[in-house]
Amino acid sequence: MEDLVDKIILVPFRSAVLPHYVSLTWELWEFLSASHFYLQIMSIPTNHPDPTLHALQTLLQETIHSIGNEDQVKKNLNTAKQLLDTARVRYDDGILSKFRLDGQVALVTGAGQGIGRALAHALGEAGCSVVIADINATTAATVASELEAKNIQSFAVKVDISKKEEVDAMMEAILAKFGNLHIACNNAGIASQSKGEETEEVEWDTILGVNLKGTFHCCQAEAKHMLKNGYGRIINTASLCAKTVVKPQCQVVYNSSKAAVVHMTKTLATEWAGRGVTVNCISPGYVDTELTRGEHLQDFRAQWIRDIPMKRLADVAELTGAVVYLASPLASYTTGLDFIIDGGATLW
Repeated sequence: MEDLVDKIILVPFRSAVLPHYVSLTWELWEFLSASHFYLQIMSIPTNHPDPTLHALQTLLQETIHSIGNEDQVKKNLNTAKQLLDTARVRYDDGILSKFRLDGQVALVTGAGQGIGRALAHALGEAGCSVVIADINATTAATVASELEAKNIQSFAVKVDISKKEEVDAMMEAILAKFGNLHIACNNAGIASQSKGEETEEVEWDTILGVNLKGTFHCCQAEAKHMLKNGYGRIINTASLCAKTVVKPQCQVVYNSSKAAVVHMTKTLATEWAGRGVTVNCISPGYVDTELTRGEHLQDFRAQWIRDIPMKRLADVAELTGAVVYLASPLASYTTGLDFIIDGGATLW
């Protein structure tokens, strides 16, 4: 700050500049001083994803170095005031504004329905451009159209995350479309049921191929880009089944896959913690979606509800707040977290 004062005030006086120059210098100083979060803006890391803040940082620095050119300073001041108004709305309007994700690009896998669809809508409403990735091209396109109807920029991609080459191709398509990726929600997954003594090898290969290996494919491809930029938010979808053995269904393979996702998340979080990329996961309990409303699951649902202290299944919207937080700049010191959202089911 002392260096700033020296550049703006002391140097002009020492140089015995013209009165109008001194006046203009004080105008600039008054403007910068009145912006009580100026220092916060100038101290924001260069890897912060919001382009408005970067534009403001650059402009203020240019203005400081342009003193002596009255026309340029006035032009910069007018532009800076406009940017400042935009930034003030986003960052100087209380805690809620700090959850905004304007200017960022988010990827959601398994976004064609259920939890993934809800996460895509939430991130879009928070300000992101959203990539809708799903193995079903039709449902992905439908969700992308839903976001476009809300004036949210979106992009549908068909991908089978169990195939590394398809994940890599997806990342190439994202970067070709948007030029960047700031947030990744690796939500795609599949489930199965079988008694342990009857479980076949193909079930292990299929479930782990998507839930564990596929999620790792995504984390790896996303991180290769994010680590270069020094910024990223990776959020994996695990399950309460990673914490406890649920009943009455028999699903040793699914439970094992989700427990592995949690530990993989923690491991990657420690590897990338000092490089600007956080890795967390959410572990939803039973969620009310089309997949859990099937007629063949009604007896199971009754058992699930008895085992949940809140005596109901979650609405998909009740998962979105955690994800928006983990995706936000406010979560910069949160990594390796398993965020359990289960209505208290794992407490019993």
